[in-house]
Amino acid sequence: MNSNMATLGLALGAALALVGFVIAFFLWRRKGAAHGLRALAWALVPLAAGLLGLMHSVVVFVSSLFTIVATMVFNPIVWAGTALAGLAVLLYFVSGFMKARGVGVKAGAAKGTSGEGARETEGSPAPSQVGGGQSAQQGSGGSEAAGGGDDTDFGDIEDLLKKRGIE
Repeated sequence: MNSNMATLGLALGAALALVGFVIAFFLWRRKGAAHGLRALAWALVPLAAGLLGLMHSVVVFVSSLFTIVATMVFNPIVWAGTALAGLAVLLYFVSGFMKARGVGVKAGAAKGTSGEGARETEGSPAPSQVGGGQSAQQGSGGSEAAGGGDDTDFGDIEDLLKKRGIE
């Protein structure tokens, strides 16, 4: 790396740090020392990058990012890929919410998974069965009769939840 690039990187790092120092000063005055010190810590990062000679890499990275975004704007194939990636993320999170609430989960499917099946064999009800009416009561009653003493706490919790109207 030549000296002009190092000088430019150091100047850019110092300028960004100066902006950060001003922000840290105002945060210190308005929100207190803890917020000001945190902002000061972040303000020192560009200066450190400039002194280490990393600002050239940062500039190349940001330039590449802008190039990628610029090509995305004008390319319909990239838009289709972005839409599919967004749909995949959305479907993943929706399925997680559905599993957490027990919606769309078959009763036998919970036993097939490694974590939940192991929990059921130990005597605790599966998350999809808690508050599920008769199947949860039969599961906990059968375990107590078989000698699983750990289930009595869950039965008390189930009774409390039913009393409050939460199922």
